[in-house]
Amino acid sequence: MFSNASGRRGGTLAIAVAALVPTCFAGWLVWDSMRGPGGGGEPQRVLPLPSVSSAASPLGGGGGKDDSKAAGGTPATLAALPLKGKVVVLDPGHNPGDRNHTAEIARLVDIGTARKACDTTGTATNGGYAEASFTLDVVHRAQALLVKRGATVKLTHDTEGPAFGPCINERAGIGNRAKADAAISVHADGSAAGNRGFHVILPASVHQGIADTRSIVAPSRSLGTAVKKHFAADTGSSPANYLGGGTGLVTRSDLGGLNLSTVPKVFIECGNMRDPKDAAELTDPAWRQRAAQGIADGITAYLEGKT
Repeated sequence: MFSNASGRRGGTLAIAVAALVPTCFAGWLVWDSMRGPGGGGEPQRVLPLPSVSSAASPLGGGGGKDDSKAAGGTPATLAALPLKGKVVVLDPGHNPGDRNHTAEIARLVDIGTARKACDTTGTATNGGYAEASFTLDVVHRAQALLVKRGATVKLTHDTEGPAFGPCINERAGIGNRAKADAAISVHADGSAAGNRGFHVILPASVHQGIADTRSIVAPSRSLGTAVKKHFAADTGSSPANYLGGGTGLVTRSDLGGLNLSTVPKVFIECGNMRDPKDAAELTDPAWRQRAAQGIADGITAYLEGKT
């Protein structure tokens, strides 16, 4: 029995040694590979392999969802840019330079139903704040909001030009050539004191001379209704108490900017500059930001079909 136990111990030792040899050899290879070139110096740094958890998508197992699609229009992207692909034309009523070009803006242009002055200087508050300055300010604010939502926004004129106008027929033409999905002309009224509130002007159905609004009447009404709703909500203003029967909507056939439009378009009179209470709002930058918000929200709602 003694001799058999010795044989077994020898066999066990041989097996253990055999098992250790490849392990030690592998360890030597790892140590050798970590030495610098030429066999000496500092060990080379070994970069860790990516783990399965870091390579997998955080949205789920099995490889997960390809996040590279996010920039191409996933629901999250579309929600952040609801107006991507839409063109909006903003028309700041009048022009601060009109007062220096009275002869040029007096030139008559054809609006289909009549011939009217190319442009006018607009009104102003009793304190001298010009409508043309107001409209540019509000339009710039609305432009910034709409661009953040993904819209392409075009203005009929800006601070760098033109020197006057453009004429009312050209203002319509700019929206038409842009194939705008929505267009709005921003104004403030110059009525008598005591007349307060805002109103949105819709195009009448006109088919006369060079004017034909028949195809835009319905979508323009939808646009105007959305703008009226959101302007009231965002500014806290009430619809005009002196026209429109308190509805905040007025239809007209004598405005070249509407008569000659071939895209959905409305005007908004944001308040009455000649009324002291309305004027206090119109001259307040914080209120003008809310006015821009109402305009941008109304346009967005219309373009999203949420009227």
